[in-house]
Amino acid sequence: MAKNTGIAPLVEGLVTPKINELGFEVWDVEYVKEGAEWYLRITIDSPNGIDLEACEKVHRAIEVIIDEADPIEDFYYLEVSSPGIERTLKKKEHFAVCVGESVEIRLFAPNQNGKKAYKGVLTAADDAGISVEAEGETLTLEYSAIAKANTFFEF
Repeated sequence: MAKNTGIAPLVEGLVTPKINELGFEVWDVEYVKEGAEWYLRITIDSPNGIDLEACEKVHRAIEVIIDEADPIEDFYYLEVSSPGIERTLKKKEHFAVCVGESVEIRLFAPNQNGKKAYKGVLTAADDAGISVEAEGETLTLEYSAIAKANTFFEF
């Protein structure tokens, strides 16, 4: 069992009520090791966007909650950030709020066309999966087939 298994969902449950109370939503929580360092990343969002002041406000509020619960044994860095313009889509809710946006999708295995990667427009998302208009065709994909997905913005 991985050392970090369960930390992210546990922390998400601890901090979500406070983050919602402050007027923000939790987009994602990750507990990851990069090099020798551990990072607890809380990504927040709101209809009005996220700025540095919002990140600082949330950081101060949740740091106390996490310290009191003490769910992490090792030293780690706490980061609070915005999902940004090109956001990672992991949860069904992420896909649902991004319908109509341009997306990049990578599959675990090639589909019937022999492709593993698509760029297109997310046209639908429900409990079963998503639909993407890509390269003149409509792809219907189950969430379990998606290895990685994110929105993208062409500058």
